[in-house]
Amino acid sequence: MNAREQRQPGPDHPITVTPCPDHIVVRAAGRVLADTRHALELREASYPVVHYIPRKDVDMSLLERTDHHTYCPYKGDCSYYSIPAAGERGTNAVWTYEHPYDAVAAIKDYLAFYGSRVDSIDIRPG
Repeated sequence: MNAREQRQPGPDHPITVTPCPDHIVVRAAGRVLADTRHALELREASYPVVHYIPRKDVDMSLLERTDHHTYCPYKGDCSYYSIPAAGERGTNAVWTYEHPYDAVAAIKDYLAFYGSRVDSIDIRPG
């Protein structure tokens, strides 16, 4: 486990992870990066919902791992990918928790995309 302090979600900082019933397609640089009907929705405190997409539904050949890392006391260490075809805008555009804390274990092997760093994240009712 990480030497940093792990915090548990609670009434003042709730986190839920649930299956998303919608069809989600992510595009950047004129290409489809992800196409899934198996996303997860992570709701955390008062933040906007984040859609996590399974790696199996992402074209990983269009992504490049970076050295950038961040830390969340509720989710753990976060790693990033860039989208080279998207240029500077695609830098660190994708994040993942490869060893998430137990409270959000469901997001392991899933990726999330910054909407401002891709062309579109289309969410259509399932």
